[in-house]
Amino acid sequence: MNQAEIINPDRTSTGIEGLDYILKGGLSKNRLYLVQGNPGTGKTTMGLQFLLEGEQKGEKGLYITLSESREELVAVGESHGWSLNNLSIYDLTVSGDTLSDDSRYTVFHPAEVELDETTRAVLKEVERIAPARVVFDSLSEMRMLASDPLRFRRQILALKQYFIGRQCTVMLLDDRTAETSQRQLESIAHGVINLEYVPTEYGKQRHNIRVVKMRGVNFQSGSHDFNIETGGIVVFPRLGAPEKKQPFEPGKLKSNLDDLESFLGGLDYGTSTILTGPAGIGKSTMAIMYAYTAAENGERSAVYLFDENVETLYQRTSNLGLDVKKFVEAGLISIRQIKLAELTPGELAHLIRQEVEQNNTRMVIIDSVNGYLMSTPQERFLTMQFHELLGYLNRQGVVSILIVGQYGLIGTMQSPIDMSYLADTVVLLRYFEAGGEVRQAMSVLKKRTGIHERTIREFRIDKGGIQLGQPLKEFSGVLTGVPVYYGRGEGLME
Repeated sequence: MNQAEIINPDRTSTGIEGLDYILKGGLSKNRLYLVQGNPGTGKTTMGLQFLLEGEQKGEKGLYITLSESREELVAVGESHGWSLNNLSIYDLTVSGDTLSDDSRYTVFHPAEVELDETTRAVLKEVERIAPARVVFDSLSEMRMLASDPLRFRRQILALKQYFIGRQCTVMLLDDRTAETSQRQLESIAHGVINLEYVPTEYGKQRHNIRVVKMRGVNFQSGSHDFNIETGGIVVFPRLGAPEKKQPFEPGKLKSNLDDLESFLGGLDYGTSTILTGPAGIGKSTMAIMYAYTAAENGERSAVYLFDENVETLYQRTSNLGLDVKKFVEAGLISIRQIKLAELTPGELAHLIRQEVEQNNTRMVIIDSVNGYLMSTPQERFLTMQFHELLGYLNRQGVVSILIVGQYGLIGTMQSPIDMSYLADTVVLLRYFEAGGEVRQAMSVLKKRTGIHERTIREFRIDKGGIQLGQPLKEFSGVLTGVPVYYGRGEGLME
């Protein structure tokens, strides 16, 4: 994403680029916002990033805490490599900063403390600091001080009006520990942001961010992945919102193999292709051949490997006479090894978007969809995610190739997910038995653009890549893996 596209003079940045992108420029200035999430979802980190972003712009920031001590906040900052020396932290967790003249009132017994005393203490500190940004952590403590929902609501309304008059942009953090409904608080806030866990049975903890409400802002709705990393929260906006179509020159990406070109008709820019078949049939090799050709023509490709090791790919393609490594070193082919348990679907989409927009990449290969499927715990959403991804790549004029491994080797095959209707081209590769040998065949099942052969051809992988034979006219049932022969054997490759 382009940072310049999300700058808006009437907005204030959250300090999180991906969130600013979702909000189409950031938060409206001088308003009160509610950030909700269970403990550990990153609310404190978001609050600190918000204040530190203001510090970089010369805006004073005030962090009011009733739940974490100053020492704990400083430790959070240090874990991200931040210095909080220039932030004002009003620590109400220690008995030395009690909110009443009576020393028996402390934050550790909030029911004994009058809420109006707390409010007066906070306002006094705001008057002294005169901040442009304020973070209040957390509302659960304020709620316990109030003890009565009506009184709590009135106090929050009073704070809202006060801060608007002081030209402050405020984040209220709420850890959802209260048993009462939070809807009344959501109605008061100008905007509501939810931070959530994503249940996973294996791998690292995953998080989602959702903008529930934002008055006067045409934000990107829905759930977006985010990570809590060293350096703060990183948000990966979904590709679901309509993207501006980038103008691109129409054309075809060719393989430099005449037989394959006449058979498949080339791959049009702005289209997607699925290569499907059993393990070891040659799907990855065919995809890499197109990347290699693109590199020879000076065009950049990006390959995302879920299954194969990069060094194994180098060795395998080198045996075919394809020096892929030289193009990787030249920056014309980018190969990224994906760790299944560490990546979220949103993060992969973010990586691809960056690759396309920052490096003018013309081809993207995902090898394989099976590995991608294993990397996401929400399998039912995989088709929609690919629909968004392929739609984005098509609008950018990118040739995208998805490799789908089928289960089995001979006979009836099954795919882990049916995505054939999403792609513009579908190529099926199959093993079949003939003449006492296991052979390989290829057919184009679907092509929305251009002309292609409707024959079934035998192929083999040799020096230079894929070599095509003649159409298998004397066989039927080749795609089943158990063909019926009724000719003289002409057409089979020697």
